[in-house]
Amino acid sequence: MTGGTFVGMPAFPEAARAALGDTQLRHNLAHATHTIRDKRARVVAEVEEWEELRVAGTAVKEAALRDLATHLEQLEASLTARGATVHWARDAAEACAIVARVTHAHGADEVVKVKSMATAEIGLNEALEAEGIAAWETDLAELIVQLGDDLPSHILVPAIHRNRAEIREIFRRRMGDVGRPAPDDLTDEPSVLAAAARAHLREKFLRAKVAVSGANFAVAETGTLVVVESEGNGRMCLTLPEVLISVVGIEKVVPTWRDLDPLLRLLPRSSTGERMNPYTSMWSGVTPGDGPQEVHVVLIDNGRTRALADDVGRQALRCIRCSACLNVCPVYERVGGHAYGSVYPGPIGAILNPLLNGVSDPQTASLPYASSLCGACFEVCPVRIDIPSVLVDQRAQVVDSHRGDAVPKPEAVAMRATAWAFSDARRLRWAHRASGGAGRVLDRLGRTTLPGGRRAAGRLPGPGAAWTSARDLPAPPAESFRAWWQRTDGGRR
Repeated sequence: MTGGTFVGMPAFPEAARAALGDTQLRHNLAHATHTIRDKRARVVAEVEEWEELRVAGTAVKEAALRDLATHLEQLEASLTARGATVHWARDAAEACAIVARVTHAHGADEVVKVKSMATAEIGLNEALEAEGIAAWETDLAELIVQLGDDLPSHILVPAIHRNRAEIREIFRRRMGDVGRPAPDDLTDEPSVLAAAARAHLREKFLRAKVAVSGANFAVAETGTLVVVESEGNGRMCLTLPEVLISVVGIEKVVPTWRDLDPLLRLLPRSSTGERMNPYTSMWSGVTPGDGPQEVHVVLIDNGRTRALADDVGRQALRCIRCSACLNVCPVYERVGGHAYGSVYPGPIGAILNPLLNGVSDPQTASLPYASSLCGACFEVCPVRIDIPSVLVDQRAQVVDSHRGDAVPKPEAVAMRATAWAFSDARRLRWAHRASGGAGRVLDRLGRTTLPGGRRAAGRLPGPGAAWTSARDLPAPPAESFRAWWQRTDGGRR
């Protein structure tokens, strides 16, 4: 993994085509996304001032980003004053090295982990494994992914692509290899599976000297880190071990304690469809005799300042990782998260990955096109990220990145030909006549009418076939507007 992207993954169109052929995957995704978004819709409808709350949350995040350097310096000072050690990491390699160094310093060969998108982004588990350190995921869905040697496919529910029967088999096959085995009478009832995971993890919680977490928010004025969760595994990681290492993206900072108010009201309703998340853990450095007695905070950039410099895309740094955009996206519902080739899938991943990593890689450059631009993602985003607008802007960046290619892409050739025709009235008149002739021929052959009365010309040959394989090619009219105008003397004025 590099920069949050799974190495070796194909571009989105190829990966999506394979996912569409998996009927079990599509069934699992449809059931899960419908359930989550229906829950969200019910609890959001209870809040009469929901739109005002969205605006307030947006304002908090925007205020933090506008003066990010100042707030980060204040956060560092507040954390240090409360006994925490602050580290700065420019990229994934630096962040992973810091975590490994602190873990080795305490003679530990394992860590327990709170679910964290930041640690998944930097490939921390793989980096620690290379250092001889086992990283145990304690979130139920992350545990399923880890035991199944799988890849996450959702921000909130990484194992959303698995059903109960598949999870039972993973537990039966793998738990015994890395700890307490699953009971012989394990069934696929959710409560039974959860109990097996709880028993398997309990010995790891009680044994571990070092824990690793992320943070949903970091309060600059008080040096407080915040983790919200639903299972309680995070609370165990944040209180039992002697040492806590928190890997936090620099965009997670908010200026004041008061700023948490709208965000902690928006997040649970948008993510799990709950009025309030079951566990909200907050800690400020070290408290003698209570919780970890050594706290390290790794503030990581890893492309975030690059995203901040993008006038249109910088709004993606407002993201609070609720995953609401995934659950309403018609593309994600049909292809799942693996097709995006990143720990950040769905609409937010389609913009965040190019912002963090650039668009020079073919896989990343394909992501801005992984959308129908229907706008459902913006409608549900609790911090009003205009994902469709960012996608359009990034598509332009992808095109711009190829302007100097020795061999132009077919799309570029088509655009140049169109510009050549449109730049001269005589050439445009000739093009009108040619397209009109083609339209009359198609009409005579009866090949222009589709169900619903739509007019289309079928598929283009050669390189154009790729474009028309996923969309209808409008049939050219038998008569151009220019010809109609001349024939009717300006529409009879």
